[in-house]
Amino acid sequence: MNFADLQVFKTVVEEGGIVRAARKLHRVPSNVTTRIKHLESAVGMPLFHRDRQRLHLSPSGELLLGYADRLIQLSEEARHVISGAAPQGLLKLGALESTTASRLSPVLAQFHRRFSEVRLELTTGTNDSLVAAVAERRLDAAFIAEPPPAGNLAWQPVFRERLVVISNPDHPAITRARDAQGESLIAFPNGCAYRRVLQRWLGRESLANLRVLELSSYHAIVACVAAGAGIALMPEAVLEAMPHAKVRRHPIPKAQGDIVTPLIWREGEISPPVLALRELIAELGTTGRRKAAK
Repeated sequence: MNFADLQVFKTVVEEGGIVRAARKLHRVPSNVTTRIKHLESAVGMPLFHRDRQRLHLSPSGELLLGYADRLIQLSEEARHVISGAAPQGLLKLGALESTTASRLSPVLAQFHRRFSEVRLELTTGTNDSLVAAVAERRLDAAFIAEPPPAGNLAWQPVFRERLVVISNPDHPAITRARDAQGESLIAFPNGCAYRRVLQRWLGRESLANLRVLELSSYHAIVACVAAGAGIALMPEAVLEAMPHAKVRRHPIPKAQGDIVTPLIWREGEISPPVLALRELIAELGTTGRRKAAK
């Protein structure tokens, strides 16, 4: 299988056809068609379904495209690492909304100043959606709420967080799970790791007895809690970023309340922008300790 043929194949897919791919590659269409036929001969399967003047990826083509993406990316990464060139291109980064609002600004500002050739795209989401996006190559790396499950993801600890239960200011102290009986839980949708922390503390039976109001904004959650709609669990750092929030904080045991936000990426891939971000985080010493990545 010829590496140049894989690049031609990927370009045909991205451009949506032979003619546009040929224009981008500065080749004649017949040459692009020949390269695709050579690749199909090498893999022994058709890569496209041909419908008049249009091409549609076959199941084999869909499968090969994933491998082609990885090989081409690895080639680019190797070239950058060996040449010592400054990182450039696109870094697709994910983060929890809480991390984005309370922790990321200094890191991203420093990264932008130091690596001006890298274009940063930031996506927020729940813990589980971000893990899936990194594993499926929709994101290059992400700040999540807990170490990822065993698999093809590596991680390093970044931010220390202290989680607290919040209520309206007049609520009695919440020191045990039964103190929350009768309250509604205000939380992000399923897939939120903090919601699972609260579930473990309250116990499954207690959570089943709670009504859940799902919101997708910490400002909305805090406002609803302050108005007496229910209780919520969130990092203290988020509350520090909302000094005018009129809520009462209730500590929970350290076993559940003390967590470290990790940065995750795909195991074995040395993306120059991701590597630069990892090195910057280690330099800033945001956790106060260092841990070797897997």
